[in-house]
Amino acid sequence: MPREQATVPGGSGYARPNWWLFLPTLVPVVILSILPLLQGVYLAFTDYTLGAAQRHFIFLGNFSKMLSDRQFWTSFEIGAIWTVSVTVGVIVLGMCLALLLNAGLPGQAVARVLVLIPWAIPPVIKGMIWRLMYHPTSGFLNSVLLWAGVIDSPVDWLNDFAWALPAVIVVGIWTGLPQATVVLLAALQTIPGELKEAAALDGAGAWGQFRHVTLPLMMPVVLAVSALEFMWNFNSFGLVYTLTEGGPAGTTRLPMLFAYEEAFKYGNIAYASALGMAIVVIIGLVLFYSVRSQFRTAVQEQA
Repeated sequence: MPREQATVPGGSGYARPNWWLFLPTLVPVVILSILPLLQGVYLAFTDYTLGAAQRHFIFLGNFSKMLSDRQFWTSFEIGAIWTVSVTVGVIVLGMCLALLLNAGLPGQAVARVLVLIPWAIPPVIKGMIWRLMYHPTSGFLNSVLLWAGVIDSPVDWLNDFAWALPAVIVVGIWTGLPQATVVLLAALQTIPGELKEAAALDGAGAWGQFRHVTLPLMMPVVLAVSALEFMWNFNSFGLVYTLTEGGPAGTTRLPMLFAYEEAFKYGNIAYASALGMAIVVIIGLVLFYSVRSQFRTAVQEQA
């Protein structure tokens, strides 16, 4: 028997969707995300400071200040170094680890579980763990390097001007490695084995198969993971704050840390809002470029 259609008076035979059923999910999004975002945009065009009774509209004053703020550009440069280094490290090491986990080696089932452990640890706990490992006198890293004869005296990794940023980058790579590895491993397992066998019959070795078969087929996934890692890393706060709080002397002060200090250390709420808008614009541009690239790739594959 044909399914009966719900009707409404004066309608076309189909019941109108009950949009009010979406309200329980829309209300938290509006209250916790959209309204704070709109308030931040509004404050970015004012001179509001923490505790001030009044605020005045100054239009692009905060953005003009940002362009001439040397500390902002320094934090932006540090953030760019951090973001690119962590993203490239995560993608390269994640690909290598995914290839190993897909090679059919003994114990790879256990290894896949162990890879996920850093993913399950909160960022603050990760920072505390690595602070203990980097401790100059009782840290695990110095103990191993001293025992191996690599260094002659303990290194204060997180308070050394030369080593603070590289040390934080290592932690960032370790933190982002599980997500990238899982996604890349899933992409590897979708590649038909017949393609690799055909490449092997044509004389391609392991590197040739990876370069001409595996990597081209995985490139859309690699680009997507790279874009996500870029956005997450550029927007990073908790991990670096737990490790160094932006020190020593600002050598690890990422843009989000700089905005945080302007807002809650110096009370420049309006200027911090403008900094947040700049970060959102940068992340939005990266997301737009990523989506456009994937769309073009999909169109070319269908053509």
